[in-house]
Amino acid sequence: MYRALLLSLTCLVSSAANAIEYQLPTDGSNIVGTPNYYEVQKGDSLADIANKYNVGFLGMMSANKGIDPFLPAPGRLLEIPTKVVLPDVSHKGIVVNLAELRLYYFPKDDASKVYIFPIGIGRVGRETPSMTTTINEKVKNPTWTPPASIRKEHAARGDILPAVVPAGPDNPLGDYKMRLAYGHGEYLIHGTNKDFGIGMRVSGGCIRMNPWDVEWLFPHVALGTQVRIINQPVKYSVEPNGKIIVEVHSPLSKDESQIGEKKTLTAPKQLIEDLNYDNDAYQVLNKALDDQSGIPVVLN
Repeated sequence: MYRALLLSLTCLVSSAANAIEYQLPTDGSNIVGTPNYYEVQKGDSLADIANKYNVGFLGMMSANKGIDPFLPAPGRLLEIPTKVVLPDVSHKGIVVNLAELRLYYFPKDDASKVYIFPIGIGRVGRETPSMTTTINEKVKNPTWTPPASIRKEHAARGDILPAVVPAGPDNPLGDYKMRLAYGHGEYLIHGTNKDFGIGMRVSGGCIRMNPWDVEWLFPHVALGTQVRIINQPVKYSVEPNGKIIVEVHSPLSKDESQIGEKKTLTAPKQLIEDLNYDNDAYQVLNKALDDQSGIPVVLN
């Protein structure tokens, strides 16, 4: 049964310099992609599987609660979060939804497509802020000048950073950076030289991408491209057939005391109104708000 299900679904697999392309619906829907499933093989880790499908690590964990991330049981069928409710925001340029740890790219020259990437964002205490801005600099093979605050943090751990880190394999920015015209220019979209951290809150505030993803995105994004960073843990869509579908993500921790704790969520007021006193739908919604799986759920 599992193998039949696997064969019946389209598998979205990423490779170097090739982005996953989603067709935008033309019927008024606000949902892209299809569900995918993967049967765990011996030696797999959740990070390996996330990379295979180009989704985030925490997103995989949320969609498959109770799974050992390092040694998932062979033969177990995992759900891959490749069906997505689009954020409630203008479909233009780059959209980053912090709560779901995803970056959306809506190409200016093709309104029929969207590209979706897993990202790493600022850790607690160095949060990536919400903003509307633009790309104002693009650099291939960048150097990295660690801010004084970062150098101080590393020095406290006995790790002395140089004033400037040259381009190359030791550069944490990877091979590409795009600077945001926000604040003093301290926020970047960039690659990484590490093999972890995508789909997690690990950066100093920048948007971190897989090397193969930023390699693809860099030449497609022009200077002046709009970048909108939002925080929407609850997304929903009223579909053309009247069905209401919700996708709920765990809200970001605001301070260290909340790390690892389950946080409560309330539904947007408009969603409550759209349910129109459907008690069964309310019950499904409350379960989705509690589960916070990141998987779209049909409410009615």
